[in-house]
Amino acid sequence: MSRIPWARDELLLACALVMENGWRELRQHDVRVTELSEVLRALPLHTGAAARDARFRSSNSVSRKTTDIMTSHPEYAGARTKGGRLTEAVVMDFLTRPDDMRAAAEALRAGVTSGQLHLIPAQPEEDGDDGATSAREGRLLARWALYRERDRGLRDRKIKEARMLGRAIRCEVCAFDFRAAYGNLGDGYIEVHHVTPLHVAGPSETTLDALAFLCANCHRMCHRSYAGESWRTPAVLRAEMRALRVSGTP
Repeated sequence: MSRIPWARDELLLACALVMENGWRELRQHDVRVTELSEVLRALPLHTGAAARDARFRSSNSVSRKTTDIMTSHPEYAGARTKGGRLTEAVVMDFLTRPDDMRAAAEALRAGVTSGQLHLIPAQPEEDGDDGATSAREGRLLARWALYRERDRGLRDRKIKEARMLGRAIRCEVCAFDFRAAYGNLGDGYIEVHHVTPLHVAGPSETTLDALAFLCANCHRMCHRSYAGESWRTPAVLRAEMRALRVSGTP
């Protein structure tokens, strides 16, 4: 079997375990390593021969990766293994945003163990512009969030609630109103986006209060990721746009 690089989602789970272990490696026969191996093999990321090969993400390979993670810690004083740049990036994410990364790992585990992530098809926008998943929380949580936001029934209930409460159906970032711009053609046309990132909100059912109205452009910008960055909430995107207007940056 050819070597398959570790995905960010896998590193997220492995790094969470190493952090819980005081940034020390875990040995092959540690029950936590065995359990993580089973979770990694269950992730809906790899298919075909790799997923069926007993060597794929075995306890031995998981243990080796925990060593890579340990030696990637900036305070590690010994010889460093060649874990790769992505491993180093995920370690830095955990060091700079430990609570967020721990929450993301917990949400990912919950999605796998509950079986929910196995029911969700791949989403076109789960990859970055370069074809790779660059968001800090990885591919699968991105897939989960996009799938929920495409739920037509959920969007329709959000629109119905807004009308009952007399609220405007317009973008909550740039204030674009489709009806005002396009007349009857644009009436009721809007997209929805999670106010709170999925890994923070947890794997519970999405409520209407957890959704914001967005135009297509702002929605895309909320989901667009630079390397190592999280997706933006509507509030963060609003703040970024406001800062640009104040600074006069084109």
